[in-house]
Amino acid sequence: MSEDFDFTINTLGKCNIKSPIKMSTAAGDKVVNYVTDDKLVRLSTDVKTGAQKPVKRTQVLECAGPREMIYFTPAHVHAGIVTCGGLCPGLNDVIRAIVRCLWYRYGVERITGIRYGFKGFLPESGFDVKKLDPESVDDIHKIGGTFLGSARGGGREVSKIVDTMEKLNLNMLFIIGGDGTQRGSLDIAEEVERRKLKIALVGIPKTVDNDFALIDRSFGFNTAVAKAVEVVAAAHMEASSAINGVGLVKLMGRESGFIAACTALASHEVNFVLIPEVPFNLEGTNGFLHHLEERLKRSKHAVIIVAEGAMQDQLLTERKTDAGGNLKMADVGTYLRERIIKYFDERKIEINLKYIDPSYAIRSAPADPDDSIYCERLGNAAAHAAMAGKNKLIIGLVNNEFVHLPIKEVISHRNHVDPEGNLWRDTLDATHQPVLMVNQFSK
Repeated sequence: MSEDFDFTINTLGKCNIKSPIKMSTAAGDKVVNYVTDDKLVRLSTDVKTGAQKPVKRTQVLECAGPREMIYFTPAHVHAGIVTCGGLCPGLNDVIRAIVRCLWYRYGVERITGIRYGFKGFLPESGFDVKKLDPESVDDIHKIGGTFLGSARGGGREVSKIVDTMEKLNLNMLFIIGGDGTQRGSLDIAEEVERRKLKIALVGIPKTVDNDFALIDRSFGFNTAVAKAVEVVAAAHMEASSAINGVGLVKLMGRESGFIAACTALASHEVNFVLIPEVPFNLEGTNGFLHHLEERLKRSKHAVIIVAEGAMQDQLLTERKTDAGGNLKMADVGTYLRERIIKYFDERKIEINLKYIDPSYAIRSAPADPDDSIYCERLGNAAAHAAMAGKNKLIIGLVNNEFVHLPIKEVISHRNHVDPEGNLWRDTLDATHQPVLMVNQFSK
């Protein structure tokens, strides 16, 4: 798989400045070490017996962390931070980590927050920038949302964005956002390069859906699962306390069912998980509704999780996009609720259905301790990368190592639950739902 990618990291130039961070270059002296550009990790951990091809430099990933020599003179640096797209647990943790690392570790004291995403760069939006320092960000990790505000759209106004970056005299920009945001950041980086400006652009991947390619997970995902488990517990209590009780929970997952699958595994109270990657029929002898009826006959209650992207191939009659370029999806949760009610009404079977959509409550939650740790380390790694003049990259966790990933490779495709893989197999074990609820399926 690594043969399909080029993991070469773009740099602004040679690093000739000694880092103000005091670390060691020697092993065994009990002093924490700098990270060198030849500290590398593989993308894939798969091993095959027999002769192995030699690994090319382009096929391995550069580890993140502080370098002994850096590109920028700290006293001359003006750093910008922007958060784009929808909310996600941990946004404030990342902002805080970047600010504190730049300020305390490097002595960078000009840090500016761009308000409301890429729109904050556009003069016609009229948003003021926000001066950032350790005092202003000290407690923001305790609250959800984003301290800087966020918005979708604006990323296509590349020329205007770079004009504003020039006017602000930015040397580096940290862009916290999802797949669409990072596509925009690559366009901005290429315009910066075309103008021959020395500005480092470093992305931090944000999506609760966990569908960024190549990385182990994106921040906010663990918090989302933890909050979803609480919702499922409430749905289960409602369902198990009623006559033929049905708890239906819609969770995030536009193109991937990671939150839905992991919530089922963590809660142990889910009977059906419906995700975009696994097809299913509603009607028919092997359809979902028939299996739901059989479940109610056996156990008198059922809990269902549906990912928001499920059934879109059947529900969407026209393709429209939002300001961020994302497909506007049909509401599968309310559709499924009505279909379930209609199915049992036609059969004169009493059910009590409770439908819960906690999406915005989950997205706006503060990060849990695990995500907070992850965000702190992502923010630190981003600051170190920018100070070393690394450019057009995303910070990510791969095989438990923080690494530099070229933006163009990360946005080349999305991560999905593998219907033939171990996560979905374990989800089936946890729910006891049929392997495939498709009528022509005969195994």
